[in-house]
Amino acid sequence: MRGNARKRARGWHDGGVKQEHQSTHDGAGVTHNTAASRYELTLDGKVVGHADYTLEGDAVRFTHTEVDPGHEGRGLASQLAQFALDDVRTRGLKALPQCRFIAQYIARHEKEYGGLVVR
Repeated sequence: MRGNARKRARGWHDGGVKQEHQSTHDGAGVTHNTAASRYELTLDGKVVGHADYTLEGDAVRFTHTEVDPGHEGRGLASQLAQFALDDVRTRGLKALPQCRFIAQYIARHEKEYGGLVVR
């Protein structure tokens, strides 16, 4: 791992509780919860979805993505994936899409996110 990547990766998961909140068009919010190693999707202040990950050097391994059954079919998981992958890119990291949903999202958006995947 290159020196700058190592510094970015270490600083990226600094034990903070929450950072980088983004509101979506339908009132949902997406937050990076570094303490829990996951991105969280909220509606009305309640977590209704999450994308779990582990940090492995300069790569983020997405292990599981889930949206509560009562909120499925509204594109919320896609909003969650987009936020998470944009965050990975902004931080200069790579993605390891072990989670089937994240892998499929990247495949559907190859132009935007294909370059993030560790090959």
